[in-house]
Parts: sequence; structure tokens; C-alpha cells
Amino acid sequence: MRGADETGGSLFSYVDIEARIPARHPLRQIRRVVNEALASLDAEFETLYAPEGRPSIPPERLIRASLLQILFSVRSERQLMEQMDYNLMFRWFVGLGIDDAVWVPTVFTKNRDWLLTTDMARKVMGAILAHREVAPLLSDEHFSVDGTLIKAWASMKSFQPKTEGSPPGADGPGDPPGDTDQDTSPDTAPAQPEAETVPMPSPSRRHRNAEVDFRGEKRSNATHASITDPDARLFRKSQGTGALLCYMGHALMENRNGFVVQADLTRADGHAERRAALDMIHRHSPGSTRRLTLGADKGYDSADFVADLRQAHVTPHVAQKARHSAIDGRTTRHPGYALSQTRRKKIEEPFGWAKTVGGMAQTVYRGLDRVAARFTFTMAACNLARLPKLLAA
Repeated sequence: MRGADETGGSLFSYVDIEARIPARHPLRQIRRVVNEALASLDAEFETLYAPEGRPSIPPERLIRASLLQILFSVRSERQLMEQMDYNLMFRWFVGLGIDDAVWVPTVFTKNRDWLLTTDMARKVMGAILAHREVAPLLSDEHFSVDGTLIKAWASMKSFQPKTEGSPPGADGPGDPPGDTDQDTSPDTAPAQPEAETVPMPSPSRRHRNAEVDFRGEKRSNATHASITDPDARLFRKSQGTGALLCYMGHALMENRNGFVVQADLTRADGHAERRAALDMIHRHSPGSTRRLTLGADKGYDSADFVADLRQAHVTPHVAQKARHSAIDGRTTRHPGYALSQTRRKKIEEPFGWAKTVGGMAQTVYRGLDRVAARFTFTMAACNLARLPKLLAA
């Protein structure tokens, strides 16, 4: 018998929103770990907010909503609020009831940017890694480090010469020409015959996206800066590749299961990777006297970097250059060196996930602090995405 295609409206629903989420859905384990990690940060949240005044969006809900945006590749905060309005799973994960109103996108964005600084993003990542079920999955002796380029939210046309005495971009390519220094006082201005009607002025504003020919023009970070994102730097990854305005993201990974234990983002330059690697290893194990190992590619094969690692009781399992390598036989003769060289390549997986799923191939944020906070939080979300399979094993 054919069923009738009739829509029957119902005013009330008696099914709990918790019952609508499948029992084996991966978000259940992620939500449990996140809630317990955020509960450990309750004292941190308490110090950020004034005891009196109008209540803000709860920080726990801000963080859970931001995690959803990364995990499900939601392009913008406006689309996130739209999905939270009708997606019951999103409401359940964030902690909203079925009748609760969602937030205005601009209010959510301002509250989120104020809360999720780089320091708070690191604390959230640390709380997740310190969870009682996550901590046994981590190695505390063997690590790998690497960096990747994060394309800035700025075009090459915004990379313009620096001018003294005025901020970059005072006269951008889309701005009208500046006023001339001619004396236009009434005493010196030539007499003009009065016209019966004022003629319509011809438009002097140039096209906002005008064609620009950069051929033959020498541009560098010393003489040019982006008027869109002044913190972005012109950098190219290797010989034969084009330069682009970008940042450089860094990650410190433990070698057992490939979790990112530290993340950082800096301006792009040739020494940023080695500086960030030292900062992350010291931040993760401050004052450690245990012998750690750190795997890295040939870009880290520098005499001063290797010496700094040895001074910090870290064995440099760095890939050797063909010539003038700072890594000698006292390191390469051990079987652990070859094992570290195999495991260190796994660090490309969090970078690939962050760019394809987390939206970090080209950031939509501007400014070093905001991009760094987003990159660190994306690495924390990448760790969460791998948790359900590892906890079920």
C-alpha cells in the first residue's frame, strides 16, 4: 500500500535532543573529553570575566562552537550561526536547548576573538592533552618538529612601498589621488568666471582592482609592506617557487600517536623554523634534564641549532645535509635515529588536515595574534578528530 505524502504539523516534541544523537557517533567522545578539559579551566575562565555586569556568551559554549566550525569546515561565523539554528547535533554539542536562540554572528565573533587568544588556545590544547584518557597516548621522550606556510588574507597588489611619516596604504591602488600642494588661498587664486551651472566632475577614482604589472620591480620586506595585513611577509618556500604573502606555522608532535603537543605561528623568514622549534621544546619541557629526541628535516641542520639542542639535553635527530652537516656519527649510528626519521614525516598529516579541513590553507584572519590563536586552536581540533578511533582501539 502506498503511503500518503502528507505533512502533519506538530506543536511539541517529546524526544530529548540527547536521544537524537547516535550512541556511537564520534562527537560523543569528543564532547566528553572537551567538557572535562574545559571544566579543568574553570578557574582560568573565572579570572577573565568581571563579577558584575551583563552576562556574556559562556566561554565553554564559545569554545565548543569554534571547534564545530573547524571540525565541519564551516566557512564563516554567519554560516555557523545559521547551521546552529536548525542543526540539532550542533545545538547538542554546543549545549543549546532546542528552543534557545542562537547568537548574532557579530556578537559571537567579538566574544570569541576576545576569549581565544594565543595563550588561551594553548591552555585549551594543554587541558585536552592532560585528560586522563589522552595523556597515556602521548610520548614524553620522542618528538618531531616542522613548519608550514599559511597564506595570508592579503593580495600581492596590497604589497606596496613603505612611506616615511605615514602608515602603509595611505594612498592605495583603489584610493583617489592625493591633493596637490598648490596654494589655493583667495588672494592668490586666479579669478574664475562664474558659471550658470556647476559642471559635473569627471570621476578621478581609479578602478579598485586595476591591473598591475610587477615585472622588473624589486620588492622585499625591507622596502614594502602589505596595506591589508602588515604582519604578513613575502616569502617563498624553496628555489623555483613563487613568493607569496604568508605566515609560518610550527608544530611539535610526539612520535607515539602523532598528537601535536605544541603549536606556534610566526612571521615568515629563513630562521623562523629553528627559533620556533627551540621555543616549543622549552615550553613543552621547561628545564628538563631527561634526554629527549627531536626529529626534523634538513632545514634544521644548522650548527647553532644543533648546539642549542644538545645544551638543552635534546638529541638532534635531524636529517643530514649532503654537505657541511652538523649531524655526525655519534647520532646517526643509533637505531633510534632512523626510527625518528621515519616517524617525523607523520607531522605532515596535521598540517594537511589543518589546510583541507580546518581552513588554514589561506587564513581569513588578519594580524599575527589572531592568526596564531586560530592556528593553535586548529591543531587542538586536529588532535580531537583523531581521538575517537584511538580511544576505541
